[in-house]
Amino acid sequence: MKQTQALTLKTTVFSVVSAIFASSPALADEAPPPVAAKPPPYSLAWNLRPVAPGNVVRSDTAVGMFSDAGTGGSTVASTFLASYKVTPTLAPLLRIAVVHNDPAMGESATAVSNPLLGAIWAPPGLSAPFKAGVFAAVAIPLGSGGGNDGDPVMVSTNRSAMAARSNMDNALFAVNDLTPILGADVAYVANGLTVQVEATVLELIRVRGAEKQPDAYKTNFTSGIHAGYFVMPWLSLGAELRYQRYLSTPSFVAATPTNRDNLSVAAGLRAHFDLGDKRWLRPGIAYARGLDDPMTGAGYSVVQVDVPFAF
Repeated sequence: MKQTQALTLKTTVFSVVSAIFASSPALADEAPPPVAAKPPPYSLAWNLRPVAPGNVVRSDTAVGMFSDAGTGGSTVASTFLASYKVTPTLAPLLRIAVVHNDPAMGESATAVSNPLLGAIWAPPGLSAPFKAGVFAAVAIPLGSGGGNDGDPVMVSTNRSAMAARSNMDNALFAVNDLTPILGADVAYVANGLTVQVEATVLELIRVRGAEKQPDAYKTNFTSGIHAGYFVMPWLSLGAELRYQRYLSTPSFVAATPTNRDNLSVAAGLRAHFDLGDKRWLRPGIAYARGLDDPMTGAGYSVVQVDVPFAF
């Protein structure tokens, strides 16, 4: 009897001690670390900026086809961008373009744009499903065709490049102007859907070419809205509406009022390939056209091939 009671007591003590050890955070087996929630997929826009800073290299080529005096011409405007996050919320960037213009009449030419130096900053305090980005940059007037002795063929090439880029990248091709730029983007990203809005103000300040360019200052405004949806985890559809307007009245607007503003639309497909280790390749193709003059007057149709690599 005593042996049975002693055995029962030992068993009880062992169970209590085992329970204490098992429940102790310090002595229990370590729980696996929580798995971070995968962020919802983001639909990258065509002619709008990314809403957040990132480590990216990007090649973006627009092929604009137009009619000049009833004969077709084309402009190939390729932009190249590199950005790198120096903090989780700030990424400086460099952007430049190379343009080849093959007009229906006159000489063909290849030009290099102004370089653009800037940064994207993600302001704190905004929580999912919303994202926001503030963009500040300056385009430096080093592009081809600038100055009082600028080649008229290069001048024509730069004008064609603006149209091929749907007049959303005019600072790159305003080769006589130093252009400070300030803009902002806000996006809703959830359930495979992205809706992004953007607004940007550009102040073009003439620093060379006064004999050929009468306007010392020009104020330009660009804006747009992008909507994208993931029909598959690796494929998204995207469309956007873009609007550009001169807030001041430069001489070419006074002479031809239809140069005041430009409305365009684009739509296309983008693939999303996960290469591992936070590396993504997101190639896409889109079609764009103007909805009013000056793009419609010249019959512009644009095919855009965009290849961003994020790491």
